[in-house]
This record gives sequence, structure tokens and C-alpha cells, in this order.
Amino acid sequence: MNNSLQKSTTLLAMASTFTLLGCGGGVETDTDTSAIDVSQPVSGWEMVWSDEFDGSAIDDKKWTHEVNCDGGGNNEQQCYTDSAENSYVSDGKLHIVSLPAAEGAEKPYTSARLVTRNKGDFKYGRFEMKAKLPQGQGSWPAFWMMPTDSVYGVWPQSGEIDIVEAVNLKTVNAEGVEENNVHGTLHYGTQEGDSHPYSGKSYSLPDGANPADDFHVYALEWQEGEMRWYVDGHLYATQRKSEVRTNSKGEAVGLSHRGWFSKNYDPITGEFTTYWNNAPYDQEFFMILNSAVGGEWPEAVNNLGVDAEAFAQGQIYEIDYVRVYQCKQDPITGKGCETVRGGYDSKDDALVEGQAPIPSPPSTGIAQNLTIFSAEFNPNWPAWDCCGGSTPALVEDVDAGFVTEFVVGPTATVNGFISREANITDPAGAASPFDASPMADSGELSFDMKVVSLPNDSSAGWTLKVESTGASTEVSVDLSSSVEGNVPAENGWKTYTFPLSVLAAGGLDLAAIDVVMIFPNWGVGDGAVYRVNNLKITGADSASPKRIVFEDDENTSWPMWDCCGGSTPTVELDDDAHGNVAEFSIGSEPTVMGFISREANITADGVSPSPFDATSILSNGVIQFDMKVVSLPNDSGAAWLFKVESDNAASALELPLTSSVEAVSPAEGVWQTYTFNLSDLADAGLDVSAIDVLMIFPAWGAGDGAIYRVDNVKIYDPNAADDFVGHVLFDDAPKAEWSIWDCCGGSTPSLQNDDTAHGMTAEFTIGGTPTVMGVLADDDVFVDASALLATGTVSFEMKVISAPNNSSAAWLFKIESSGAATAVELPLTDSVEGVSPTVGEWQTYTFTLQSLFDAGLDISQINVLMFFPAWGDGEGAVYRVDNVVIAAP
Repeated sequence: MNNSLQKSTTLLAMASTFTLLGCGGGVETDTDTSAIDVSQPVSGWEMVWSDEFDGSAIDDKKWTHEVNCDGGGNNEQQCYTDSAENSYVSDGKLHIVSLPAAEGAEKPYTSARLVTRNKGDFKYGRFEMKAKLPQGQGSWPAFWMMPTDSVYGVWPQSGEIDIVEAVNLKTVNAEGVEENNVHGTLHYGTQEGDSHPYSGKSYSLPDGANPADDFHVYALEWQEGEMRWYVDGHLYATQRKSEVRTNSKGEAVGLSHRGWFSKNYDPITGEFTTYWNNAPYDQEFFMILNSAVGGEWPEAVNNLGVDAEAFAQGQIYEIDYVRVYQCKQDPITGKGCETVRGGYDSKDDALVEGQAPIPSPPSTGIAQNLTIFSAEFNPNWPAWDCCGGSTPALVEDVDAGFVTEFVVGPTATVNGFISREANITDPAGAASPFDASPMADSGELSFDMKVVSLPNDSSAGWTLKVESTGASTEVSVDLSSSVEGNVPAENGWKTYTFPLSVLAAGGLDLAAIDVVMIFPNWGVGDGAVYRVNNLKITGADSASPKRIVFEDDENTSWPMWDCCGGSTPTVELDDDAHGNVAEFSIGSEPTVMGFISREANITADGVSPSPFDATSILSNGVIQFDMKVVSLPNDSGAAWLFKVESDNAASALELPLTSSVEAVSPAEGVWQTYTFNLSDLADAGLDVSAIDVLMIFPAWGAGDGAIYRVDNVKIYDPNAADDFVGHVLFDDAPKAEWSIWDCCGGSTPSLQNDDTAHGMTAEFTIGGTPTVMGVLADDDVFVDASALLATGTVSFEMKVISAPNNSSAAWLFKIESSGAATAVELPLTDSVEGVSPTVGEWQTYTFTLQSLFDAGLDISQINVLMFFPAWGDGEGAVYRVDNVVIAAP
């Protein structure tokens, strides 16, 4: 929201006061957590299961021993047994003992693992254990949970909950630091090779205490959509389900919170699908107590491997009790008994960011052109030989310059260009399926081709084949069916054009085109050599959508309108700056006035209403107009209001003019501009997809005597020139609601005049205090770059005036979104240009939005861009930055 000077929260508050019709709203409550004592669970928790270990043996009605030597799936070095040497109850405690195994045993150690599966299975609740943990290099005790029934698939699809784990407690590193961390973790998603998504947080006991020295209470509170981890009553971690950010049509465009997720088969379509909901943590789980020896995690950290001496006499995991509580307030969801503190839901404190994939944005309706090949390879669309084993080449043609040359040998194949992950080899490239659906009616796919040598079978036909969404849809057409009707022949460049509407009619889904193939028909192409250039998908009108409601004259599809007062608004001549303007006069009858685009109000012959769909400019678009009061109402204290309606008043929003970006009241005889951000209006409940009424008026019943004029009424994106789609964050000065910024060094970046080409630039100076610098959005302001994902970039120019004292310091670029909920940091040498800064020279750095998205950035709420020498290495650096842009080419 580049122009949201008045924040959406302000508009929401005002909307609740001023809305007359169809306004959405909501009520939020804040819990004062400052007085909550988290040393004990809050009231409402009822114990429903426990084992106090007061008997003389392990209770087999509650626990089952797992007996195996499987290594826990982590290459652990123990066999789990049901032997009393490895697990027993004594002195009111459960003892799990890890011991050296007998010589010749399958594994070098023995231990125990106890589970409550089908004896204690729970969905939601508080799970608590008091225990003293074992120590030594290679020790790995855990209190954790697994799904009773893996309804979402094999691990980790159905989830894993680690209430507490610790590895290598009391080992001392080379710096003399003793290991005393415990960990709480969630595992979910799918296994991809040797990795899978997981998220968690570690906690170090205060005052140097060690979990292996004494008993501590470890707990998890689990409710619908949220989990919280505790040690001795201190809440140290919170994890939540992902929250999908949607647009006004309910389409996913990003994540407002990145938490856990699930990926499993859709029961209706059978497709492997990502879900951002409570799953997989909405099923019953059972508890597990075990003490592993070695394995991939403990052996890879601290002092490495397994210390045999630490286990020579056995390592004991002592458990005083295990208890399970249920929330009496709401056992179905587990909500209402939360033991929380201030900061438990803050990403700067306890809230953990998960690893959920950020949903790809839907089609925005913005048509954009794509050049797949023209004189050079597009790293996102490499040239490709499907099956013949050749490598398409960049060659210089005497008539066309650099072109792609394809060769077909005896092995049947197809050739073309592909944008799928498995085929991207250029580090600067990324799979970029193209959404051509916004130009389905007028767009076209075209290319130039020259046949150097026809196939040995000179009668072979030639085909264009286009695929979409991983070949889920496709279309094949004969080249001779192009608009030009050309038939391939040797030694002549010919153009081939195919309307997108024809390809769609043949069964192609235009929303995600990822392969374009041009080839002699399968199996008859041997001997063919041919060249391709200027392969494009075009037809987009590069101008940003906008609606001029009034400018110098009445728009007959948006006529001036007096709702209820019986007057006829007129067009009057004003000053030179405004020319013809709309004039409204209010009498004694209460009324509202403005502009309307509905059938009943259109009087001009042959003219139809034209409600405006502002969805594609929602993030940065505005409704804007100029107004001058000629005569104030008789009631000079009357409030002035702006009201907008959509879809025949199905939704509407009414606001005071003072809630505009300019925040000014009308003044008699003065022209003033009023701007309202579409994003704020949508957040306050307006459906921006069919705007059909704009009203500007004194409050109902208080307008008698008012005469006022209105001009330049439009709905548009002020950041979008006719040939520009994007966001300029700095160009001579920071964009409104953005600032040049020193995070931590205490300096004030300044504007400095550079050369003619750059003019005013941002200058940053780093002193002795480590810091990062860049451009920062105001609170609640951000750029939603979702619409630019396919082809967009983040770019800037930088010149180093003075290098850091540490001349070898790395220079970095960091971009954050959603208040640092997601961030990506990269060296400048990872840019498309791949160059390092040079003192005294302006250099451009470009990063594709797709690569940042793939690295985990939520591009729907970008609010910080940083350019800086590596933290702590920047002292002495002076550098300038200009032309900071997020845009599509």
C-alpha cells in the first residue's frame, strides 16, 4: 500500500461510525497479559490422564514398550528393549536407562521407548512432564507425540510434535560453554530427499541451570490452530497454523502468518495439494518417552559422535510424572484455558515462523507480455531438446542476428523452450509459467523461423505444441494454420502467429503456459536444422487499468447525479487549472450527490453503465478527486463525507473527507485534493470489483445552502505510468510513506546531488556501530508485488564513495516482508548482474521476484529493502543508492 497515509485501522474505525449501507466490520479484543501468572496452568484445565509412577512396575494399561533396532529413522545407535535394565519404576519415578550392549549385539547400546498409542490418545490439551534428563555426548532424550492414525499420509505428512528434546547436555565446547538447551519442534509437510519442513525454538535454562542436574517441568499446550511450549511455567515458544492472506475475491495472495501446513491428497480431485489450515494437527496423537543414543542430530553437533565413557555406567532419564489436562471451557477446540504472557504472540519474542510455502498469487487480470526468446536466451525459458540428446545453440544468423538453432537427429524428439524446474540450469533462472489468461481474447503467440535444412522426409509436417501446468493441458496445431498460413521452406525467415483464443479453444489452459514446442512431426524430423527468433506471447495493453469519472466534461456512462434533492448538477467553467468542472447545489431537501454508473441513471442514447473493477490495482490504487466549496452549508459545522458503493449497493462505505490521505477539511474558495486508498477501502469492507457510485456531500440533512465543485475524479494507480507496471520506492527522493533509514547506527541518511543521470540520491554513512541501511516503509505500509511475480524484479543502483575500512567486507542485499515475518538476504554478487561494488562507479543490481519468492519471501507485503556491508564490517563505508524499483519489464 504505497499511498496509505491514513492507515486501514483508522478507516475501519471511521467506517463503523459513518457507514450507512453494506459495510463489513469486525471487533477485536486485547487480552492484558501483564497480570497473568504462568507458573501454573490457568483455571479451566482438568486432568484427564496421568501416570505418577507411584507403583512398583510400569503400568501396561498406559504404556507399551516398542522393541526394535530400527535406529528411530535417524541412524541412532541403540536397540529399544522391554528389559527391566532399560526401563523400570522406582522411588516414584520412571527410569529409562541407556546402556552399552553386550559384545556382538546388533547395536552398541540398548535403551527404552514407551508409547501410549491406543491407551492414551488425545486431540488438544496440556501435556506436562516433570523430569531430569540424561547427559553426555550422544544422549538424546525426548518427550514427544505422533499421530495415532496417519490420516494425512506417511511421516511427516501427518505431523510430529516434540514437546521437549535435548542433545549432548553438559558437554563443554572449546569456548568453555556448557550445553543446556532444550528444544520444542513441529515436523510437517513432505519429505523431499533428505529434508523436510520443520520449525521450532530452543530454550536455555536461566542462571546456568542444566536440565541434567535437576527436575524441571516441561509442558505443551495444544489448541485448535496453536501450540505453546513451557519450561517451569515459562512460555518460550508459540507456533500457529498459517493464515492465508486473501484479496477481495477470496483468492490467496500470500500469508499474513507463516506457520505450519500440510500437504496431502485432495479426496475429491486426488491431486497432491497444500493446505494452510489446522492440519495435520487436528487429529489424535499419542505420547512417547524415549532416550536415544547417537543419531544424525547429536552426533553432528557439540563434540561430535558418541562419547562411550558417558554411557559406560548408563545414562538415566528420570520422569517424576506425566499428566494430561483437557480444557473444560471448550474440549472440542481446546480454547479458553490459554496460559499466556505478554509477547507470546510476537515474532520478536515467542512466536515462531514456520516453513509453510507461500501460495502463488492468482491471476490479477493484468495482461503482461512475455518474450521467451529474442536474440538471447531467457534464463527462465531455456531452449530444450526433449528426447534427441542435442543441445540447442545460440548462433549468429546473417539476416536476423543471434537466434536459437535446433537440430533433429535419428532419435525421435521435439524441440522448443521450457519453463519447468527440472529443466532450469542457469543460476539466474527460475521456473516461470506464464499467465496469458488476461489477454485470452486479443493476445497471440508468435515467432520467426527459418529452415536451414528440411528433414530427410521433405514431406514431414511441422507442429506447434503448447503445454500448461506441467502438461495437464496441451494443444497441437499445424504451422500452416498460422494467421499467415506459411509453410516451412528452406532458407527463408517466416513469421507464424497463433491467436491465444484458438489455442484455448483447442484445450489449452492459458493460465500457466510452461512449454512451447516447434518441431517437425514426431519420428519424421531426422536431418532437420532450423532456427527460431522472436518467440513471444503478446497482446497486453501495458497501461494500468483506470477509470476517468469526470475530467473537463461529464462521462456519459458515469453521469453527475443528485440522489434525492431534485436538482440537476451542471458543468461550469472554473479557473485555468481546472477548466470545466462539475457543480452541485443542495437545497432544503436532504440529499447526497456525486457520480453514478447504473442502468436506471444512464440517459445518453447508446450508452451503458461501466462499473469499474479495481481488483488488479487493489494494492496501490486510489480513488481521487479535487473539490472546491463555493458556498458552505448554512450549517457551517456540517461534516463533509465521501461514500462509495459497489455492485448495486451490495457493499458500500461512507467516510469523512478528513480520513483521506490528505486529511484536510473543505475550505470555501479553495481547491483541495482528496485521495482514498483502495486497499484501505477493501479492508473496511468494500468490494472493489464493481464500483458503480461515488458520492461527495455534506452530511445528510445538514447540506442546505451548499454549492461545491468537483473535478479530476478518477480511480487509478498513481504509481503506474502508461508503460510502467510496478513501484518506485526511491527516485530523487523516497516514495511517500517510505524513508531512507539507518537501522542501528544512529546516523541520518541524507539526500545528495550526484551526476546528471542520477540527480538526488540517498547517501548512507556507517560508523563504528554495526548497522544495516536501506529504505523502510511506514507502519502498515507495504508493497504487494504478487501481480508482478512471473516477470518482476527488484532493482537498484549503487555507488560506493568510500569502501569500508575492511575492504574485503561482503556487500549484501536484504528484503523483508510482513514486518520481517519473512526475509531473504543475499550477497550483491547473487544479483542478475553478478558484480561486486566498485568505488566511484554506479552499478545496477537486479533480483528476480521469482527467486526471492522461491527463497521464502512473502512478496505480498514488502516493507523493507536493505543494502549494506556485512554486519559489523561496514565501518568507514559511504555509499549512494538511487532508482529503487519493484517492477515488471
